[in-house]
Amino acid sequence: MAQGYYKIVCDILLALGYEYLTNAKGSHEKWQSRATGKMVLVPRNLKSRHTANAILKTAGSDRKL
Repeated sequence: MAQGYYKIVCDILLALGYEYLTNAKGSHEKWQSRATGKMVLVPRNLKSRHTANAILKTAGSDRKL
């Protein structure tokens, strides 16, 4: 995957009811669930499938990339 997993992870987070909050340290973004209040950090240069899956697991998704 040439451009990385950022867009795919963001699309899944939106479908799970998360919304973009703000930029965090470095190239990271804070996303928060409207329902649970749970927060996840997503790097904009997300190249690792394993990291993408870990973010989705933390967000409460059973989906694997």
